[in-house]
Amino acid sequence: MSNEKTYQNTKILQKKAHRLIPGGCHTYAKGDDQYPELSPGFIVRGKGCHVWDVDGNEFIEYGMGLRSVTLGHAYDPLLKVANDYMKLGNNFTRPAPIEIECAEALVDLIDGAEQVKFAKDGSTVVSAAAKLARAYTGRPLVAICGDHPFFSYNDWFIGTTPMNAGIPEENKSLTKIFKYNSIESLSELFDEYPNKIACVLMEAARTDEPLPEYLKQVQALCKKHGAIFILDEMITGFRWDLHGAQKVYGIEPDLSCFGKALANGFAVSALAGKREIMDLGGIHHNKERVFLLSTTHGAENHSLAVALKTMQIYQQQPVVETLYKQGDRLRNGIDKIIDEIGVRDYFFLPGRSCNLVYATRDREGKPSQPYRALFMQELIKNGVLGPSFVVSYSHTDKDIDQTINAVGEALLVYKKALEDGVEPYLVGEPLKEVYRKYN
Repeated sequence: MSNEKTYQNTKILQKKAHRLIPGGCHTYAKGDDQYPELSPGFIVRGKGCHVWDVDGNEFIEYGMGLRSVTLGHAYDPLLKVANDYMKLGNNFTRPAPIEIECAEALVDLIDGAEQVKFAKDGSTVVSAAAKLARAYTGRPLVAICGDHPFFSYNDWFIGTTPMNAGIPEENKSLTKIFKYNSIESLSELFDEYPNKIACVLMEAARTDEPLPEYLKQVQALCKKHGAIFILDEMITGFRWDLHGAQKVYGIEPDLSCFGKALANGFAVSALAGKREIMDLGGIHHNKERVFLLSTTHGAENHSLAVALKTMQIYQQQPVVETLYKQGDRLRNGIDKIIDEIGVRDYFFLPGRSCNLVYATRDREGKPSQPYRALFMQELIKNGVLGPSFVVSYSHTDKDIDQTINAVGEALLVYKKALEDGVEPYLVGEPLKEVYRKYN
């Protein structure tokens, strides 16, 4: 992969994209304001962990579709399954048997899950979980972990961010925030709003591990106060462990939300949970009905077939073990370079090895978007597209070692910028926070 990269076609398409699409793309995390000026704007194909952009540049990719492509791009066994099912037709007037097969497979993998509803994206099923909890408890409030950056594009969550235009104040007031690893923070919410909190919604972990017994304490508080305990496993599911992060930490939530790696980038998400709660969305009870999930494309045949095949591959091959192994190789190599160059106080790798991210700090040791942009710029220059260092099953030792070398080159420039300031080295504008009030 050459260091000489040009982006003529990217620039042409970016102008066209912003004329036709608000933000220029359909996911904020993929937007132009999240990448340096000298970067690929559009990817045309991928194979394994390599991608090619509209200008013919090749990159080793990390993040892999916002952590959804765990096996690798264009993974042949999945392409075959998708192709076979598409030939049978898609989206019939009645359910297809694959819906039962896929539901059964997921229920078998996740302890405590007895029923499943499928949809297309994480926001949809997480919002459905909150609605279901409200219906089950008869309570209005949702308690969310404020240290976890995203749960849904719906009002009940986005209303808690600075980017909350268009959301009524009364909607914003229905979501309350607690701190991760602070059981006191959550307990205070229950005391402040007695018999009002329908559910507690959080990820089991992100870059910080839960304190000993913390998650079990959360679960116990929920039980004590009659609230539903919901885990968002969009990222952790099928990455922390085949059976989800809940298996790693020894807890069984009332409801769980899965997606991303569930179908290796194909559009499948799932709400799974206890029958007693889930069945409110069914037709075999005499309670008030809940309009749980009813989506035209939620049970798309070929996507569910891919999800089923993906789960089988996880069971048959050492996928999760490989994510940890390759993540360890990457972390160890980068840590060595960080110490050799002497930037430990300004650049480091938080997170589990299967889900590595990097932190960029300025000369004062504060989190820095300009330095993040510079690091990404230099990584890209050296053939690595890395908004994070989240590995896939397709990242080989050679890919990891090339990445470590690219990080070394990038950190040499980073160190110069710490001495001289970032301005002489960064081309274009720094990156911006997604949740900002104004552009």
